[in-house]
Amino acid sequence: MLKVRCILGSFAKSAFSARFWRVQLQNRMSTSPHPVAAVCQLTATPDKQVNFSVCKELIERAKQGGASMVFLPEGFDYIGSSREETLALSESLAGETVSLYAQTARNLGVWLSLGGFHERGHNWETEQRIYNSHVIIDDKGEIVSVYRKSHLFDVELPEKGILLKESSFTIPGPSLMCPVQTPIGKVGLGICYDLRFPALSLALQRSGAEILTYPSAFTVATGAAHWEVLLRARAIETQCFVLAAAQVGRHHDKRSSYGHALAVDPWGEVMADCGGEVADVVLVEIDLEKASRTRRNMPVQQHQRDTSFYHCLEGSWKCPEDKKD
Repeated sequence: MLKVRCILGSFAKSAFSARFWRVQLQNRMSTSPHPVAAVCQLTATPDKQVNFSVCKELIERAKQGGASMVFLPEGFDYIGSSREETLALSESLAGETVSLYAQTARNLGVWLSLGGFHERGHNWETEQRIYNSHVIIDDKGEIVSVYRKSHLFDVELPEKGILLKESSFTIPGPSLMCPVQTPIGKVGLGICYDLRFPALSLALQRSGAEILTYPSAFTVATGAAHWEVLLRARAIETQCFVLAAAQVGRHHDKRSSYGHALAVDPWGEVMADCGGEVADVVLVEIDLEKASRTRRNMPVQQHQRDTSFYHCLEGSWKCPEDKKD
C-alpha cells in the first residue's frame, strides 16, 4: 500500500491555536494505478469557522497527495457542548456550511463525504429537531446523495461515565440510500452507531456497495473496546473496503472522542490508522480487484441461505413463510 500521512498539530497564538503541518511522504499517491481515498480525523469544537479551516486544510493536503475522494467524520461541522447549542448551530443543506464545502469540492475537483452534518429537520420551526446527515458532494460541488442516520445513539453506561441520548434532539432517518458511484467505487453510507448493525452493511453490499463508510465520533470507552473489531467485522462479512473517518480528542469540557480513523480492506486487514491523539489524514489505494478477488475466492454471499432459513430453528413448532431477499 502506498500511503501519504499528514499530521496536524497546534500551538497557542493569542486566543486561538495556529495550526501547522508535518508531512511525511512515503510515496507519492498521485502515481498510483488505483484511485486514492483520504480518511480524516479531527477535533471539532462548537466553533464552526475554526472547524472549517481545519477540514479545508485536510482536504487540500489530501488533494495534493492524489486523493479523488476525501472522507470527513461525524460532526465535522461542529460538536456542541449542550443540546441547546447543538440545535442553535444547526443549518439546512442550503446553508453556509454545506455551501462552503461544495465550493471547496468544486475548486479542488475532489469528491467529499461529509460524515455527519447537523441538518435542520423539515418541520424545524415547530419541532426544533435535526437529522444527522451524511452528505456526498461531487467534484462539481453538487450534492449527489444524503443519508440520514437511522440508528440513534441512546446509551447509558454509568460505569464508563457515558450517558448520551441522541434521540432527544435527532430524527431517525427514514431509509437507507443506494450506494453512490464515485471515482473510487460504489460507496455505501452509514454513520457511527450504524456500525453496530450488520444488517445495514449487508443490505448495502447486496445493493452493489464495494466500499462502506462509517464516519464517527466514538466515545473513548466504546472506541477502545469495540471500534476496530467492529470495522474489521463489517469488512470481513461484506468483503468490502471500510473507510471510517473519526473525531479525536477533547471537544469541550463534556466530551472527548476516541480517534483512530481507519481504512480496512476486504480481507479485514487494517490498511491505515490515524492514531488516537491528533488531527490527521491517511491516503489509501482502493484496488477494487482485491474486493472482486476476495469474493471469488470465498463466495460467502453465494453460500447464504434464504432469509427464511435463519428464522426457522430446529424444534420450533412453526416457521415463517419462505421469503427471498
